[in-house]
Amino acid sequence: MSGTNAASGAAPCRFAHYFVICGIDTETGLEPDELAALYQWLEADRQGRDPDTAATGENFEQSPLKRTFKSKVLAHYPENVEWNPFDQDAVNMLCMPKGLSFRTQADSREPQFHSFLITREDGSRTYGFVHTFYEEVTSPQICSAMQTLYQMHQAENPSSATPSSSSSSSSSMDSLASSLDEADSPSSSSCRSAACGGYDASRDTLYVSKALCLITPMPFMHACRRFLSQMHRAVTAASPPPLPLESYVHNVLYEVPLPPPGRSLKFHGVYEPIVCQRPGPGELPLADFPLGQTFTLLGVENLVQLFNCTLLEMQILLYSQDYQRLMTVAEGITTLLFPFQWQHVYVPILPASLLHFLDAPVPYLMGLQSKEGTDRSKLELPQEANLCFVDIDNHCIELPEDFPQFPNKPEFIQELSEVLLRYGLSPVGGAPPISDPPSTTTTTPVSVSTRHPGLKGQQALRELEDDGRNGNLGGEQLAVLELLQGNTTLERLQALAKRTGVRVEALKRVGGEGEGQGGRTAVEEEELRNAKLNVQLREVFASRFTTMFADYEAFVIQSAPDLESWLTNREQMHNFDKASFLSDQPEPYLPFLSHFIETQMFATFIDNKIMSQWEEKEPLLRVFDGRIDKARLYNVRAPSLRSSNYQRCTILKESAQAIEQRLMKIDHTAIHPHLLDMKIGQGKYEQGFFPKLQSDVLSVGPINNNRWSNRTATAQRRKDRHRQQTEHLTLDNDLKEKHMQDARSLGKNLRQPKLSDLSPAVIAQTNWKFVEGLLKECRMKTKRMLVEKMGREAVELGHGEANITGLEENTLIASLCDLLERIWSHGLQVKQGKSALWSHLLHYQAREEKLEQQQAESLVSNGPERRKSESSIGMPSLRASVIQDMRHIQSMGEIKTDVGRARAWIRLSLEKKLLSQHLKQLLSRQALTKKLYKRYAFLRCEEEKEQFLFHLLSLNTVDYFCFTSVFTTIMIPYRAVIIPIKKLSNAMTTSNPWVCVSGELGDSGVRQITKNILEMTFDSAFRPHTHIDAMFKCQNLGKLTTVQLGHDNSGLLAKWLVDCVMVRNEITGHTYKFPCGRWLGKGVDDGSLERILIGELALPNADEDCGRGCRTPDMEHSPGQTRRISITSMGGRGYKPTSAQIQEAIGEAVNSICKHFHKPEKERGSLTILLCGEVGLVGALEQFFHNGFKSARLFQKTVFVWDFVEKAVAYMESADQMGDMQETAEPLGLTCVYLCRYVSAINSSPRNIGKDGKFQLLVCLGARDRLLIQWLPLLVECPVIQRMYEESALLRDRTMVNALIAVLQTLHDFPITLEASLIKGIDL
Repeated sequence: MSGTNAASGAAPCRFAHYFVICGIDTETGLEPDELAALYQWLEADRQGRDPDTAATGENFEQSPLKRTFKSKVLAHYPENVEWNPFDQDAVNMLCMPKGLSFRTQADSREPQFHSFLITREDGSRTYGFVHTFYEEVTSPQICSAMQTLYQMHQAENPSSATPSSSSSSSSSMDSLASSLDEADSPSSSSCRSAACGGYDASRDTLYVSKALCLITPMPFMHACRRFLSQMHRAVTAASPPPLPLESYVHNVLYEVPLPPPGRSLKFHGVYEPIVCQRPGPGELPLADFPLGQTFTLLGVENLVQLFNCTLLEMQILLYSQDYQRLMTVAEGITTLLFPFQWQHVYVPILPASLLHFLDAPVPYLMGLQSKEGTDRSKLELPQEANLCFVDIDNHCIELPEDFPQFPNKPEFIQELSEVLLRYGLSPVGGAPPISDPPSTTTTTPVSVSTRHPGLKGQQALRELEDDGRNGNLGGEQLAVLELLQGNTTLERLQALAKRTGVRVEALKRVGGEGEGQGGRTAVEEEELRNAKLNVQLREVFASRFTTMFADYEAFVIQSAPDLESWLTNREQMHNFDKASFLSDQPEPYLPFLSHFIETQMFATFIDNKIMSQWEEKEPLLRVFDGRIDKARLYNVRAPSLRSSNYQRCTILKESAQAIEQRLMKIDHTAIHPHLLDMKIGQGKYEQGFFPKLQSDVLSVGPINNNRWSNRTATAQRRKDRHRQQTEHLTLDNDLKEKHMQDARSLGKNLRQPKLSDLSPAVIAQTNWKFVEGLLKECRMKTKRMLVEKMGREAVELGHGEANITGLEENTLIASLCDLLERIWSHGLQVKQGKSALWSHLLHYQAREEKLEQQQAESLVSNGPERRKSESSIGMPSLRASVIQDMRHIQSMGEIKTDVGRARAWIRLSLEKKLLSQHLKQLLSRQALTKKLYKRYAFLRCEEEKEQFLFHLLSLNTVDYFCFTSVFTTIMIPYRAVIIPIKKLSNAMTTSNPWVCVSGELGDSGVRQITKNILEMTFDSAFRPHTHIDAMFKCQNLGKLTTVQLGHDNSGLLAKWLVDCVMVRNEITGHTYKFPCGRWLGKGVDDGSLERILIGELALPNADEDCGRGCRTPDMEHSPGQTRRISITSMGGRGYKPTSAQIQEAIGEAVNSICKHFHKPEKERGSLTILLCGEVGLVGALEQFFHNGFKSARLFQKTVFVWDFVEKAVAYMESADQMGDMQETAEPLGLTCVYLCRYVSAINSSPRNIGKDGKFQLLVCLGARDRLLIQWLPLLVECPVIQRMYEESALLRDRTMVNALIAVLQTLHDFPITLEASLIKGIDL
């Protein structure tokens, strides 16, 4: 059809695409709503009843005035638009989400306005604006049917004198759906007059809802609202409108263009002109929904929290009685995301038929209509662990647990509050909302001669049509066009005024609206105020992102040579250097930014940036990049900008002025509505009834004879040719779209559920997409965690560069927790509490404990069980059990909520390398899973479930401390086992042993070990082993670093030869080995009664590691590095390293300490291990001092390095007393004093740490106080060295000593702090 094609050719530039009328079809009569039947089917399926029987039959419990009846699209014009095909089912559902609503004369029948949007599969949006009013039912058949239904209702419910409420049910979805049974108006709760909710055809007048709707490509909400309001006024006014309604509909569909970017447009409704404006190319995109109302409804603090949850892609559910409030808040919050865009399910108004979408295990932003008086506590939702629930009408929000705050939140709230206060709005939620602008205040239509317009009016129209001035008319011509058409008297006045130099402005019409400033009406003033407030609030938000991401471009990785290869390999590519970006940010920003850069919206933003090198820039990206470039011109990025100081928005005034100038000076005026070539007699005016419009004149647009349409069509053809060439040169468009959908994660494909086809088969297909998406997300997350973690461990093993911090690791683990919660929420049927995973665990625990009890009773009757041999020498094996780990979590009083307990359990299982094994055990109880989950749930898809567990199993290849490092204040039981050298005679001691365990978070204090707890165990070869086993409980010590072991030297067998000490965290199962290999006792070894032992994480044995998979190599040293043995240990007496090995050892030890301090503070780990561990600085210097040492036994007594230090100090002290050192240079003399003081303090310490322990302490104190390099020359110059060292000793080689001093000098740059366990009892 040529006309339609002509009209649709210019469709992308038209203000409105469709005009739609929805209501009751008098020919088909009253029909039950099919969507309500589908909803009943879904509910029956959810509850396990036969869905086919549930969906049949009428619901006579409810009054027919409250029942849902089917609405229909009665007419839509034009028939179809090529660019935006008409989706009848979706439009009907969203125009009348509750179906038809009936009223009587006793009810409130105020018109209602609401908006909606439809998101197409490519992500583009179409907006709908709906004016709903009530029209009298004139059809006798409808009135008779309603009368019959009411009589049947009374027969079913004879006792119901008042309107029956919906039947109560414990079903979670029932409470959601009950909102659809109630009316919007407040009067619905009060007892109505007449029959108090009844209907009698002989006495009552019946009214039914009807909706007028405009569908537009851009959200010009205010303009559409005013146009539809005037259309409704035209049918309710006492006198008919100036022109038939077809003229106004035809005008808005075909003759009103979209305003060009940066311009304003005036077009005419039935009674008054309507103005709209569109931002320019460098401004924030169009957003016409009143942000001021959103802030007033929620309050600034709540809105910033909601904004934060949206940025972090949580599930967001808006809840309100008013559809327009749902739409206003949803559009407001997504508008504020600039330059980012919401990438997931977005349904601001959720119809009843789509309630199953709340089960979606993906991020979503949805709006749910509430019923007046509904108690929030009765509203059970499928998943709440990651849900932000926004109760708009009660001005409150419920937030998920444990998420990072938006940077500079207090200052940000302060700046937003100041903007609101300037416009007279309270920053606190719950203040009276902005009153809706009146749709009109005048009742007198303007009398305009439409058949014989004035000559100047004709000339102005012709100029606009021919576009002789590029769409611009001068101010005077505009004034003529608006006011002087066909009025010769005023034309003469205009000519007279022109001669005298007075300019005629727009005049106030007789009986017209009240004027605001500058001749603007009150409505226009309100719209201008809203527009200025909107843009200023949005600028404050945009300014935050411009500050935070000013340098983002420097971290974008553009590695692909062309678009096709990039799209093909998108999943394997790293597009953004996250670690470097985070390292460049202020510390307070990191918790938020580390989460945000993992979101889909940030990934899409970076994708768009990369694609912009081959394609035209995405509009939001273009504006954002332009702002960053402009900021750089005025303020070159400096280190000061990396500070976390809050930077206020500086362009608020300019942005408001740009809006005001556009609305003050109208750039374009559309053609006036005019008479059409219509058949006489049709569409006759009848007050109160919207007429049937003539479709033949509305389905055909004007012939393209004006330059605007021709230019648009030419430009479109040129654009089409360019696009075809681009597609031909680069990549087939379908293939590209496929790549893009594959490349980006789930949610992009599911941004909008299809409203047109809601069969059970389609719902099943949607759920299958969710299952596939969850599996893909699990694969991506575990892969990312492995790659990042292995990268970090490779660095600690000496390979590559670090690319993960503890903050990033915590972010990734939190993200895994959220994913597991969403998987456990999918298809959930029975839940207790807010966490679906913890609910499942509790059900499992109840069943298992019942079984345990039964087994315990049977074991008692069968006799005691034979004790098994221990799996490891000295340390009894720790049983891996889902229930045991649950009990650990349940005993933690610090965790108060189910969501917190579930996350703690996940972290504990991950740290123990048992997450996959535990979940497999949990899901092995199939009867329980079937009871808790619907047929389509992820956890009941066997193949996907197996793959999911396999992906989680891969996490066992790396070490996590995600439980220990997060729950730092909990009480943890520790088991300490002291294992003597394997000779029974050396294992016994009569003295009183004690132990003190230290970790990164503190120490246990001295724990006395009870005598006579010597235990004997047998290994696999039945060889006996003895050990001392002690249990104690203390606050979490973190990763363990040292153990102080000693005894009081009492009794006959006071000497004790200890092999090692094993300490295990009884919750996480981490076991640390602290090697000793030395005697404790007077007169043996170095005479030590106390030793400080340095530990390392022990590898789990084969039994404990069963089911966990493999583990990375030990983190403290490279597998290829030769393991150094302490010179003074029992096994190291015969070991003599070469000079080169000693030098290498010292260099590595110093290098490790330097690396330690170059890491972020939270990532450094234990410095004690680097100083005193097996490959630490003390051991390396010990080897240096032992080289060439004359340690021959004199009178059966071993000589130690400490003996040399003591003799050297004694010589210095005696020389000082004799006056020999008085002539020494002052600094050297002071150094000598320091050395003597330190040695004296160590010797006078109450601790019995032995000579090797004292040397270790001297090295540590010297390194801390930067004195080591000053003490070395003193010791070298001392004559004692000649008696105690051979000529070839390293200590007597000046070159070697100078080299050692140079290496140790590098440690002076770092603030070395020593653990309390090392320096306890030292008084300096």
